[in-house]
Amino acid sequence: MMNLPLQEGAPLRGVRILDMATVLAAPFSATLCGDMGAEVVKLELPAGGDPLRGLTPVHEGHPLFWKTANRGKKGISLDVRKAEGRALFLKLIAGFDVLVENFRTGTLDGWGLDMAALHQANPRLIVLRLTGFGQTGPYARRPGFARIFEAMSGFTHLTGEPGGPPQHMNYPLGDVVAGLFGAFAISTALAERNALPREAQKGAEIDLSATEAMARLLDPLAAEHRIGGVVRERTGSRATYTAPSNVFRSGDGVWFTLVGTGGPIFARICRAIGREDLLADARFADNAARIRNLEALDALIADWCASRSFAELTAPLEREDVPYSKVYSIADLQADPHMRARGAFIDLPDEQFGAVPAPAPVPRFVGRESMRPPATGPRTGQHNREVYGELGLCDSQLDSLREAGVI
Repeated sequence: MMNLPLQEGAPLRGVRILDMATVLAAPFSATLCGDMGAEVVKLELPAGGDPLRGLTPVHEGHPLFWKTANRGKKGISLDVRKAEGRALFLKLIAGFDVLVENFRTGTLDGWGLDMAALHQANPRLIVLRLTGFGQTGPYARRPGFARIFEAMSGFTHLTGEPGGPPQHMNYPLGDVVAGLFGAFAISTALAERNALPREAQKGAEIDLSATEAMARLLDPLAAEHRIGGVVRERTGSRATYTAPSNVFRSGDGVWFTLVGTGGPIFARICRAIGREDLLADARFADNAARIRNLEALDALIADWCASRSFAELTAPLEREDVPYSKVYSIADLQADPHMRARGAFIDLPDEQFGAVPAPAPVPRFVGRESMRPPATGPRTGQHNREVYGELGLCDSQLDSLREAGVI
């Protein structure tokens, strides 16, 4: 495991983010910003209880999902539902650039932390509000999780075998996609605000719907339906927008994906499988023709693959520069020489395990690679004394607040 350092002079250095969200989507937004140098403080209820702490993988009672998803964050505890907690929160938020929250629409308002109160405490505050369906509309107060976003967005409708049930992948894709949009939104809002002189800077409220984030990925499908009258369906691993593009199996049982987008790459595939005659076959004359004859084309390639071991397949595919890849497991990915050479995984310092492997920050800023990797996600309230001490609270005050269940 390569210990690739983070960037020196990170792009978001100096930005402070208070993350009071739970589970994964909105906290992932803050984590991505932390990867780029922002200081992120994770706020939890004094008793903890974030569901992410219980999500697999949990090893020997230690939540690995929590440790990796909240890496690099300081941890504080605070019950903003209590009067003292609300007052302390408003004092705390004055020193931050961004607040990240994902409570059901109207929840913060009910606690006396509406946008007016937040911006009175900090007029420059950017607030990311990441919910399942947005702050407005008839579904605004519905609960939502990744699989709900995936299903409602149309994404799950495309996943699975023809004629079979729609399928979800074994990972909360809807959450991390929404988190990506959240990090993009935070960065966009910071760029807009910070382009002005400080005295002219104003905060912003960002209304991010996780379902809309998933739908945004499906760029041409609305046009395909409204203009072409087509509702795209499940086709297994086969693409119906370019051909050939499918998952194939070698004679020794290795699954791999092969993509032939465009005429020149199709020609290289034909040379690799020893079937240059297909270039003169009218069925495969261009992409539209190949799509009309997908089953025949895939069958030709599948037969060639099945007659050879994966090791035997790689030489002609690489000789002809054909885009292909074995379908990797996480074990394959971590062992891959290219990923190792790039330092695509880093070791996060951790109290229990010494180090926890996790993906390196993405993207990289060339020439800025000397900072230490971030630590794993914090214990509940781990940095209370540090963070609240900066507000002037002494040890006895913090002890009283803890005894009252405020922190």
